[in-house]
Amino acid sequence: MSVQIRYKLLLALSDIVSLTVSGFIGLFLRFEGSPPSNFFGIWANYLVIVIPVYLSVYYYFGLYSRIWRYASVRELLSIVGAVGLATTSLFVVFYVNPAMGFPRSVFVMQWFINVAAVGGARFSIRVLDNMKRRPSAAGSNRAIIIGAGDAGRSLVEEITKHPALGYHIIGILDDDAAKSGLQLAGIRILGPNSLLEEVVQAQSITQVIIAMPSAPASLIKELALRCRKLNIRAKTVPGLHSLLRDRAQMHGVRDVQIEDILPRPEVKIDCESIAGYLREKTVLVTGAGGSIGSELARQVANFGPKHMLLLGRGENSIFEIHRELVQAFPGLHITPVIADIQDAHRIDMVLAEHAPHVVFHAAAYKHVPLMEANPTEALKNNVLGTRNVALAAMRHHVERFVLVSTDKAVNPSGAMGASKRLAELLVQGLNRNRSTVFVSVRFGNVLGSRGSVIPIFKEQIAAGGPVTVTHPDMTRYFMTIPEAVRLVIQAGALGEGGEVFVLDMGQPVRVLDLAVDLITLSGYKPYQDIPIVFSGLRPGEKLSEELHTNTEDLSPTQNKHIYVATSLRSTPDAWQHVVSVAEEMSRGCTTAELLEFTRGVGSQFLDEVAATRTALQVEP
Repeated sequence: MSVQIRYKLLLALSDIVSLTVSGFIGLFLRFEGSPPSNFFGIWANYLVIVIPVYLSVYYYFGLYSRIWRYASVRELLSIVGAVGLATTSLFVVFYVNPAMGFPRSVFVMQWFINVAAVGGARFSIRVLDNMKRRPSAAGSNRAIIIGAGDAGRSLVEEITKHPALGYHIIGILDDDAAKSGLQLAGIRILGPNSLLEEVVQAQSITQVIIAMPSAPASLIKELALRCRKLNIRAKTVPGLHSLLRDRAQMHGVRDVQIEDILPRPEVKIDCESIAGYLREKTVLVTGAGGSIGSELARQVANFGPKHMLLLGRGENSIFEIHRELVQAFPGLHITPVIADIQDAHRIDMVLAEHAPHVVFHAAAYKHVPLMEANPTEALKNNVLGTRNVALAAMRHHVERFVLVSTDKAVNPSGAMGASKRLAELLVQGLNRNRSTVFVSVRFGNVLGSRGSVIPIFKEQIAAGGPVTVTHPDMTRYFMTIPEAVRLVIQAGALGEGGEVFVLDMGQPVRVLDLAVDLITLSGYKPYQDIPIVFSGLRPGEKLSEELHTNTEDLSPTQNKHIYVATSLRSTPDAWQHVVSVAEEMSRGCTTAELLEFTRGVGSQFLDEVAATRTALQVEP
């Protein structure tokens, strides 16, 4: 006999005993300790009906299929409902057949007794499990938790269940005055967050865990920096959505990271609108081995596509993301494709064979200084490569094509930005073909992407410095990779054709402030332990980035954090002009020539729009 069956039989036996005894106890209570003897016989005979009815109802309510060591209020409500339904059915039978002469008040008392007995038997499993898991000796890490909410309670319970983590929780801090002096999961709430320094010093605290996933970044930053002054590296607990998205361990805590203290709330999206256009569809992600492309693949996989194509030219990166997704989504059909978007014939073959419904085009060269030295490669990959994928999408009737763009495409000052601006204009021009909806998504820097500022800063800090910052006044817009990808996916749902979507990214962040915060969070003192040096602007870089030009108007969408840059729409043959010149220039050009051409294309569109407005007598 399996352990599972034995476990269920023991619960059922316990319930039978509870049912039997509850009726007799009810009789003794009803008649104040001296019930008529004939009622015992009636109840004993009626148990033939009572037991099957109750056990059937209990089974229906799942009282034999739950893991009771994790029982909560939800399980208690199930017990109350099951006992209530079973008791009501018996009450009805006795009511219909009053000749049995059994006192109905016994059923009311029997209900209370049964709830207590059935619930007690099951919740005792949790109590015993908690007692068994309670560490016999306190952990070496004397810790306090900041936040007496759901996250704090869950954290206390998890630490209690896993003594190997080595934590000994001394108390909890919370700014809610009504909670002060109370207990949460057996741990005393010591008072407000202002007591942090006092408690740490008085109790010899070695670890502070911030359990406030929904707290504003400014508060997380303040607490983390206060901990650093106490020579404590604060840890935090991610929110449930982050745990699900990142597949982190449920009982894990991590160091406070730079993403936690960004001065901007995390952007949410309308998941329902996303699911509709991706579910049961074939989805192609180009550049699937890159930072953005791989996260696109992860998030798209959650929306139930029929088939996913992971396209990239780097075999190692495609191998890794393919292996990850196969393990995470075993039921999803996933095809790795090694291909170069500059190879038009190969790209056409891929789309002809697999017929994707949606294309996310994330393949691009992105490093500004590198492309500044190689402008022809920026043109070939970012413009002509985009042309190859977009035209193949048209030929094979792709429903939606989403271009991943960048804020560097706005008033570009370098080859990379210019090439991405031309890609935007190309995609807008192709949108005049009504069989495919073409849209672009424009956003700022993403934290943690390969070759971006945060990984570089971390490498420099790990090496002991110096941390190199381009200019003390340089600012950039920042978002996390998952946020950027959510924007890209939502754009595919919102787009009607030709739009450039822009995220409300809040205020730009000084790169110097980012470096200082990251050094501090790493446990060092800026300028003392880790020096900061200024390297100066590199070719193609701007002191500040922009999200839209002064000729573009931002219009709201149904997501308050996402806007549409109402830009200059290209004429029907403008995209062909862009491609023909790009092909010529890709044989050899300088960055200055590329920028001059890009500005000329923009001026051409301005002149055409102005002429159209004049002809139609429309006010600009």
